[in-house]
Amino acid sequence: MGKIPLNHPIVEQSFAIIDREAGDHSYSPEQYQVVRRAIHATANFEFLDLFYFSDRAIEQALDALNRQTPIIVDVGMVKQSMQGMVDKTCHNPIVCALEQAGAVPPGKTRTETGLLNCLETYPQGIYVIGNAPTALLALCDGIKNGIAQPSFVVGAPVGFVSVMESKQILAQTDVPQIRVEGRKGGSAVAGAIINALLVLTQEQV
Repeated sequence: MGKIPLNHPIVEQSFAIIDREAGDHSYSPEQYQVVRRAIHATANFEFLDLFYFSDRAIEQALDALNRQTPIIVDVGMVKQSMQGMVDKTCHNPIVCALEQAGAVPPGKTRTETGLLNCLETYPQGIYVIGNAPTALLALCDGIKNGIAQPSFVVGAPVGFVSVMESKQILAQTDVPQIRVEGRKGGSAVAGAIINALLVLTQEQV
C-alpha cells in the first residue's frame, strides 16, 4: 500500500505555480520546501529573501520531530496551523505557551509568562514563535541563562515592536534555528515551517 498524500492536490498545484514564479534561488531542496510552504501560506514572494537556516538546521529539526519532541508554540493560531499535519505524521505533543501563563507578574505579557513556564517543563523542546516577540526574547534569555537548550527554534514573530530585536538576539545563540528576518512572519508562516518539516520527515521513510 502506498503512502497517503500529505498535501491536497490544490496545494500541489499551488506549489507548481510558486516554483515557476520563484525562479532561481540559493536554497537547498529541503530548505526550499520550507520557504515554498511559507510563500503558499501568505501568497507573498518576499519570503524568498527572508529565510535564514543555521548549519544543519533541517537535519536537527527532523531528528527532533522524529523523536516526538514536544512542540511549544507561543499562541493558539500557531498550534491550529500545524495540528492537522502533526496528527498525520509524527504525533508530537503541542503545548501553547499562552495557555500556560497562570498569574502574570506586573510588566510581563501573558505569552512571555507562559513561555517561561514552558521552559521549566520542556527545556529541550521545539520552540515555535510566530506572533509574540516577547516570547522569543524570553526564550533567548532562558537560553543565555542556561535554563533551556531547545532542540530547535523557529523564530518568526511579526510586527513592529521588539520584533527585529528579538530575531537579532536569537541569531546570537547557538541553537539550531530557522528565522524569518525583518518584520515579517506570523502564525501562518511559523506553522507552515513546521508543516514543511513534518512532510520532510515522511520523505525520509
